[in-house]
Amino acid sequence: MTTVSPTPQPAMRLRELVFGAACAAAVRAAAQLRVADALGDRPTTAEELAAAVKTEPRPLERLLRTLSCYGIFEETDDGKYLHTDMSRLLREDSPDSLRYISLWCTEPWTWAAWPKLDDAVRSGRSVFDDLYGKGFFQYLHEDAGDSAEVFNRAMTTSSKQSAQDIADLLDLTGASSVADIGGGQGHVLAGLLEKYPALEGTLLDLPSVVAHPDPRLRDGGPLASRVRVVPGDCREDIPVQADVYIIKNILEWDDESTRRTLHNVVKAARPGARVVIIENLVDDSPSMKFTTAMDLLLLLNVGGAKHTKASLVSRMAEAGLKVGEILVVNPYLHAFECTVPE
Repeated sequence: MTTVSPTPQPAMRLRELVFGAACAAAVRAAAQLRVADALGDRPTTAEELAAAVKTEPRPLERLLRTLSCYGIFEETDDGKYLHTDMSRLLREDSPDSLRYISLWCTEPWTWAAWPKLDDAVRSGRSVFDDLYGKGFFQYLHEDAGDSAEVFNRAMTTSSKQSAQDIADLLDLTGASSVADIGGGQGHVLAGLLEKYPALEGTLLDLPSVVAHPDPRLRDGGPLASRVRVVPGDCREDIPVQADVYIIKNILEWDDESTRRTLHNVVKAARPGARVVIIENLVDDSPSMKFTTAMDLLLLLNVGGAKHTKASLVSRMAEAGLKVGEILVVNPYLHAFECTVPE
C-alpha cells in the first residue's frame, strides 16, 4: 500500500522538489487519460483501468503508483487503486473539478516557459515574445486553439467555484445596483443577482468575452431582465454607475493597467459608492504555495504579478479609494472593502 511518507530530510526534500515536473506531468497525464473518470467506488486493478482508458497496464500502474505517493489515488495492500479526495477532483463530473485547471497549468507552452524563469527574473519581463514571437493571448488565439479552449474552460471552472463563495460572503443589503467590472462571463454577478432578487446588475468586459455570458444572463435567461451587458475595456473607460462595483482578479497585469482601472472606477462612481476588490495574495494567505506559483507564471506569460496585501492597499489608496475591512473569501481569495470618498 502506497502512503504519503513523513517529511523527509532537507536533501531528500530538495531532490523531490527538483523532480516536481514529474509530479505535474503525472497529474496532467491522468487528467488527459481521464483515469479519475474511469475509476469508480470499488478497488480496481491497473489492468481494469488500462482497459477502460485504453493504455498499457504496466505504464499505467507506474503512473498510479507515482500519483499515490502524493495522495492522488490510493494503492491498497493487494495492489488495487481507490479514489482519494484529491483524485476525485480530477473527475470532470465533480462539482469542484480541477481537471481543466490541472490541464491549463501544464499546457505545452508552460514546459517551454518555465526554464526561462531566470531570464524573466533578470529582465522583469515576460519571456513569451522571445519564445513565440508574439504576446501570450495573441499566441493562444492564433496558434494554440486547443490551449485557448483549455484556458477558457479552466477560467470558467474557477469563476463558477469562487462565485458562490463571494455571494455567500458579500452583504449587498440596501444596494439597488451592482457592476461586475472585467467580470468575464458574469458568474459572480449571476450569483449576487440570485441572492438579491431586487438587485440590478451590469457586466463589463471585452467584447469577445461578454459575447458569451453565463446562460442565466443571456436573452431568455432567468436574470436577463435585470442585467445590462456592456462591451468595453476597463483600462480605457468604465461607463457604468452603480451602488457597488466588483473587481475580481484583473489587477494582476502591469502597474499601469492597475492604476488606470482603479482611476476609471473612481472617476465613474458616485461619491459613497462601494468598491469590492477581490484578489489572490502572495502573503498572509494559507495558499501561498499556490498563489506564489501563479505569480511566477504571470511573470513568465504576461509580465504580470500577484499582489501583497500592502501593495494592493497602496494602489487603492493612490487611486483615491478609502480602504476598509479586508475579508477572507476562501483559502486563496481576499476581498478588500473600499468606498469612493464623499
